Amino acid sequence: MTTSATAPAAGPLERGTRTSRTVVRVVIAIALLWTLVPLGWMLLSSLKPTAAVTAATPDVWFAPTLDNYRSLFTGANNLWPYLRNSVLAAGLSALLATALGALAGYGLARTRMRGKHHLSFWIISTRMAPIAAVALPIFLIFRSVGLIDTLPGLVLAYLSFNLPFAIWLLSAFFAELPPSLEESAQVAGCTHWQSFWYVILPLTRPGLVTTFVLCLVFAWNDYAFALVLGGPHTQTLPIAASQLVTQTGIDWGQLTAIGTVVVVPMMLVGLAVRRWLVTGLTMGAVTGE
Repeated sequence: MTTSATAPAAGPLERGTRTSRTVVRVVIAIALLWTLVPLGWMLLSSLKPTAAVTAATPDVWFAPTLDNYRSLFTGANNLWPYLRNSVLAAGLSALLATALGALAGYGLARTRMRGKHHLSFWIISTRMAPIAAVALPIFLIFRSVGLIDTLPGLVLAYLSFNLPFAIWLLSAFFAELPPSLEESAQVAGCTHWQSFWYVILPLTRPGLVTTFVLCLVFAWNDYAFALVLGGPHTQTLPIAASQLVTQTGIDWGQLTAIGTVVVVPMMLVGLAVRRWLVTGLTMGAVTGE
């Protein structure tokens, strides 16, 4: 007579692991729905005719049209100058913040001094100040030097908030690398600058990409600085979106279209560098030193 083997009962540890995995999956699913449903609805609304966008009953099945996008780029609004200003201001400020943040962050990570942690906290604390508290002083300073309604002024304003964040973030990446790497490179004949450029920077590439993308997103989405320091020649995409809300009504079709134009580029940038971005965010750099 043969007896069938029965699988051993799952222990408390295995049951707890399965429960935690289920909870994690549920939380991730809720987070995805919370994030993707509004974005998907905005994209669908941007492709609807004007009558369908403002209809009392939402219509999921409709004939898509690009009229809202044509009105943005070929109509009286002419979104191209706003898009150009956003790309230049956000891109240049993110590049400068990453480059200067790498130099300052490396110096902060390698310098041995009393109160270094206090200095690091003071640097990031300048990023914690609300924009409303510094908008007026920056406006007065920029007006006195002729930087109002100029792209350099907008880039400098974005840099003033992005640079402390870049220094704090990159200093944590550099602190994780042992100083023996630079010492070995210098023994091999490299100068201090060459060891930094050819050895340290390639090893911190995920941190550099993460810093650049986050600074780019911060500057791209900015509204307060663009409103206070900008003008007719330097208005950005968030300003263009606000101009669609008038006293006579809201053009929901064009508003959802411009929202898609604002969101999609940052999503594409994130997808293009997702490998470096995920690596950078999981190296413990966001916790500081």
